[in-house]
Amino acid sequence: MSEYSIQQLQQIDRSALPADGGAEFNRLIFTSSPYLLQHAANPIDWYPWGEEAFVRAAAEDKPVLVSIGYSTCHWCHVMASESFEDQDVAEVVNRNYIAIKVDREERPDLDATFMAVCQMMTGQGGWPLTLLVTPDRRPFFAATYLPKRSRGGMVGVVELFTKVIELWRNERQNLLQTCDQVVNALQQLQQNRAHPQTPDAALLRQAASQFKESYDMRHAGFGDAPKFPTPHNLSLLARLARRFHEQDSAAMAAETLRAIRRGGIFDQVGFGLHRYSVDAGWLVPHFEKMLYDQALFILACLEVWRLTGDDFFAACARQTAAYVLRDLQHSSGGFYAGEDADSEGAEGTFYLWTDSELRRLLAPEDAERVIKLFQVAREGNFEGKSILHLNRSTALPADDDPLLARLRDVREERPRPHRDEKILTGWNGLMIAALARLAACLEQPEALAAARRALALIEERLVRDDGRLQRRFFHGVSGVTAFLEDYASLAWGCLELYQAGFATEDLAAALHWSEQMLELFDDGAGSLYDTAHDDEVVLIRNRSLQDGAIPAGISIAAGVLLRLGRLTGRTDLEDRGATLLEQHAGLYLRYPSAYPQALLAVDDLLGPGVEATIVVGENREESELMLEVLRKTTSLDVQVLWKERDSAELDRIAPRQQGQTPLNDRSTAYLCSDRRCLEPVADAAGLQARIASLGPEEKPSA
Repeated sequence: MSEYSIQQLQQIDRSALPADGGAEFNRLIFTSSPYLLQHAANPIDWYPWGEEAFVRAAAEDKPVLVSIGYSTCHWCHVMASESFEDQDVAEVVNRNYIAIKVDREERPDLDATFMAVCQMMTGQGGWPLTLLVTPDRRPFFAATYLPKRSRGGMVGVVELFTKVIELWRNERQNLLQTCDQVVNALQQLQQNRAHPQTPDAALLRQAASQFKESYDMRHAGFGDAPKFPTPHNLSLLARLARRFHEQDSAAMAAETLRAIRRGGIFDQVGFGLHRYSVDAGWLVPHFEKMLYDQALFILACLEVWRLTGDDFFAACARQTAAYVLRDLQHSSGGFYAGEDADSEGAEGTFYLWTDSELRRLLAPEDAERVIKLFQVAREGNFEGKSILHLNRSTALPADDDPLLARLRDVREERPRPHRDEKILTGWNGLMIAALARLAACLEQPEALAAARRALALIEERLVRDDGRLQRRFFHGVSGVTAFLEDYASLAWGCLELYQAGFATEDLAAALHWSEQMLELFDDGAGSLYDTAHDDEVVLIRNRSLQDGAIPAGISIAAGVLLRLGRLTGRTDLEDRGATLLEQHAGLYLRYPSAYPQALLAVDDLLGPGVEATIVVGENREESELMLEVLRKTTSLDVQVLWKERDSAELDRIAPRQQGQTPLNDRSTAYLCSDRRCLEPVADAAGLQARIASLGPEEKPSA
């Protein structure tokens, strides 16, 4: 890590520095990415990604080192400490290469392209990502972490970079042949991603079967260690359980959430989800915390809560949101990207406890309770210390448990892990969606207020004068043209905000960003690119489909367009969402569990769902009762338009409800389901009966 903190680097008068950063810094000192700034004092002459670096590489006939990572990445820190801060490495790199640093969270387009290269060349991927490319951006070498010197079967960067420069000078044609093979393979990969087919229920049944085959009956979750929570898998399982009345899917989703919440992968003191578990039993986490994991976990908890009615999952959602609002919220609104795993030079230090420490810090009876509750052993369970966790039968402590508050206060006296304080539009869109749904499901007004403040920050600081959305805001500076995932996630957040608070401007915003998304990212063949048609293309224009730790932009877009089109009566949007799914359904069929967010959209497509308009009449209280009925419906997805007497703006943007008026001046509910409209209902009891006739209210046991 740099000897300078991010805050110290931010306070440097950059206008007084030369263009190359001067004696103390490199060109990264002029950037606004926390990750790049962490490398601004490296002896390596780093450039940010851009034309200047490649022009120089061509002029000096040098290969280019491209290093991709992110601010809270543990192994990125290790490689930086071993190699990028080392004078020997810097001498080799600066003499023979042009070096470029990329923040993968700011530039997911570059990361996706070069990660595909690494996976094709090595069979694996991860960060830090290390590539060697030509001055025209074509890669000929890819790897992940590399030590300074060769060891344990891994080539060291000094030996590697020395050998490659010899090949560059003496056997370049061989390297260029590799470039051609890589580019051709990437192009072929993109061409193979269009598999038109009509999605059907069989696709969803196959996904359920695949999850069952890989389910860990002992520990819950899927596959072997390491285990990633991938919460959108659990959201999908909850939907499959509801659609097929399938007990196994319900149990897999519920038991996995229970195991995660009680395990060491969940921060038992401060709440919030760690990145993944290094063991099969969810005990030992990689301690990094990411914003998108929190958002997706909240959404999964709410899906399973709606399915089962078990308040355990409501508590999980509330507590995860409490962590985000306490520790990741920007003072002006919006949410930071995440927190590092490391503090005090080691991973997990902030989160670990010992028996003796707890007995020293707490009253005897409190210490005994904590030690028993969280299974703290004198010998520890992780390098002599303990990762707190609950056993399978223990009830969750209350959200406001004073003993947890005391432990948080004690822990706050420790050095905290680094917090990545950039605000990313797409990740904030996911969190806005999660908090808004939490507010609608569990009556959490503070969550709704936080979601609304986040949207306000994006609208104020992340929209250019020409109306284009930007991806990153950090310490007062915005930049990087937004990608598909940003537009789709923000539109989703706006749609959920409307469902939580019925502010017409939120619905208008969801439509605005969806329409701009379709204009900017259309691939001309029924699908969407990850980058806009006027953005930079590196090797290929990506079309990412798999739903990894972050769902693919296409998957989110399909669900938003379907729901938004049906809610408003915009059949053009609904048809566009259906087409997105049809273009790739053949690919989903090969391995459906790799596309959980896309299959959530398929579930929306297949229905049945309900689009309701509550038209407020003179008996306003009855309209509130009607809304309560709709929000408590668990057997069907219900979307609601809220129509006041003064509804000119709603009339303009949502043609579906035009002409719907109060019956005899009484509050009235108009329902549509499966492309048919039903008789209006003018009381909550009648609405309850009508909803019951559309779908069974039975809850699968879990």
